[in-house]
Amino acid sequence: METPLPYLLLISQFSQHIQAKDKPHLKVFSEIVSAILLSGSACLSHWLPFLSHRDCHARSHMSRLSYFIHNKNITPEIFYQPLLQFFLQSWSGQPLTLALDTSMLWNKFCLIEVTLLWGGRSITVAQKVIEHGSSTVSVSQYLQVLEMAQRALPDDCQITLLADRGFEHAGLIRWLTKQKWSWFIRAKSDLVVTLKGGLSPSLSQLCPNLDQVNLFSNVQVLEAIRCHLGIANSSGSSFKSLTST
Repeated sequence: METPLPYLLLISQFSQHIQAKDKPHLKVFSEIVSAILLSGSACLSHWLPFLSHRDCHARSHMSRLSYFIHNKNITPEIFYQPLLQFFLQSWSGQPLTLALDTSMLWNKFCLIEVTLLWGGRSITVAQKVIEHGSSTVSVSQYLQVLEMAQRALPDDCQITLLADRGFEHAGLIRWLTKQKWSWFIRAKSDLVVTLKGGLSPSLSQLCPNLDQVNLFSNVQVLEAIRCHLGIANSSGSSFKSLTST
């Protein structure tokens, strides 16, 4: 098998930005990333056909892959952050849309992640994995990840954060307001909102008729936080969103 073209391109690009401990680490990293791209899989055994330009057996390949992913010298700080910072340089002063979300891993670990939405894809800006049996985490835990993301971003960007209803929390909104970030947060049906006239219904009571949208400006939620509210009802399911004023 000839040396894959993605490997040649990757080693050329990575050499410009990554300061690995030694050249073999960078070569193996490039080779494995190339195998991931060509296989389209996160399963180690699926990478083997794309590593055959090295003359060794499958068992030797698997041992080498296992050693690589457990190597303490192969870290995101060394191999990912320099690439991310290089990519984000061109966004200085530009509008950015970020998403805050969580995912469960093997029903035991929770991944908290902030991603940049760009070109129909999401690019990881900051993440943290905690041992936790639920995708619902405390505000203090995901604020740590947001602070990590903030440090990675260039200055003077116009940030808008998107988050699902699990992040409907006054502490988060206060933090976003302090950073001067805009935000859209999906809201729960039982959230109580205070309207301009002083009435305080729940969002479920404000839901419009089918295929209709209700918009409310300058309402108060979550300990007198001022925001705008939009509620849409489509095909029997409703969508409720809070947004910064």
